[in-house]
Amino acid sequence: MKITALRSDKIYGKIIKATPDEKLELYRQEMMRPFMEKWEIQQIPFKSSEPNGFDVIMMNNFMNLSPTDIIPDIYGELAAISSEQFWQDCHEAVTTSLSSFLKNGIELSISEYLYTILLGDANSPTLTINEGICGDGGIPGYIIATMTPNEYTLPRIKSVLAHECNHNVRYQFIQWDNSITLGEMVVSEGLAENFATSMYGDELLGPWVAKTSMETLNTQNKPKIKDQLNVTGFDKINPYLYGDEIAKMQNFNPVGMPYASGYACGYYLIQYYLNKTGKSTTEATITPAATILAETKGFWNEKTIIHS
Repeated sequence: MKITALRSDKIYGKIIKATPDEKLELYRQEMMRPFMEKWEIQQIPFKSSEPNGFDVIMMNNFMNLSPTDIIPDIYGELAAISSEQFWQDCHEAVTTSLSSFLKNGIELSISEYLYTILLGDANSPTLTINEGICGDGGIPGYIIATMTPNEYTLPRIKSVLAHECNHNVRYQFIQWDNSITLGEMVVSEGLAENFATSMYGDELLGPWVAKTSMETLNTQNKPKIKDQLNVTGFDKINPYLYGDEIAKMQNFNPVGMPYASGYACGYYLIQYYLNKTGKSTTEATITPAATILAETKGFWNEKTIIHS
């Protein structure tokens, strides 16, 4: 298994020194091109033929620093992701996470992995609601984490990488297509966050679960999501998965859901599944959502309680 880090800190340093006219293409070629296969699978154009058209740069700018904002003012943030220790910790998180599946007898079809850490745009509403940290790991072989470095996000980068590694493994076994359901997304996010906390502890639970109270989970999230598990199409899925605020940012119709409602449901649903079946998180990761949902029908009608 070959795991490679794209040292974004070195690329940011190069772009800072570039002229305003050079920054955009330098970012596209050095930060985005290594992930070309990912963009092609997701059908995101590498470079739009239209001025200001949708492509990898426009997508990047939703949450990450735009190339034009990579100026000397960011040296403080850049320093936080430039140490050898930082990248060593990230590499260990990715390596340990992926290796845990091999150690449990799960053979992976992907043998080469590329990951990087991008600096987030502190003014991005989507990143702000996620407390300045998030990840992208649904395309096997590629992992990107985004953060605005601070005392909250820096300790969580390992947990976020573990979360994304879990997605990376799951979608080597589960076929992703346009008919994906809300149920699959709820299960997938629940598996990823349970895997992350199994690796790095509940104290690093992501905000997409930690910000949801038990009252909200039991009285709002579960009652509304349980009858929507078979819906398809991201215009229908995302409002339940991410909540109304993010749905509006994505130009989808709100459905009366709190922040990251599907994530919180998924996290506790998977705990219910693991406790009921005695299966490990790694084994559950490659289990179809239909199997997991069939075993967890009681979850939706029982009050979830955190046991101290």
